[in-house]
Amino acid sequence: MDSEEMKVDETLVEIVNAAKDRGSRVCAVGTSVLRALATAVCMNGHLMTFEGWTNKFIFPPYDFTVCNSLISNFHLPYSTMLMMVTAFGGYDVVMHAYDVAIKQKYNFGAYGDAMLILR
Repeated sequence: MDSEEMKVDETLVEIVNAAKDRGSRVCAVGTSVLRALATAVCMNGHLMTFEGWTNKFIFPPYDFTVCNSLISNFHLPYSTMLMMVTAFGGYDVVMHAYDVAIKQKYNFGAYGDAMLILR
């Protein structure tokens, strides 16, 4: 998994932490956002500001403490993004969605169809 440069600023930290405190849903839109939030999380499950590069490699099992939903593309087989999505949604659930997507002729890759995973 390649390193990515990211920024989690004070405004985002305030919004996400307030949502978590209210018990609201926190949805990452894309694997880069999911990875950024997983990089910027504190021990108490809240976010802190972060600016720089991450080389966090997320694979099952992984304990996501910030997000409880994810919107993601149907990534290509054997990709690190697919590995991250299975870590979030559960291997069996995600792979079942992929089976359905293949049968329904969904488009895969960066400009393909997307899915919403709720936890």
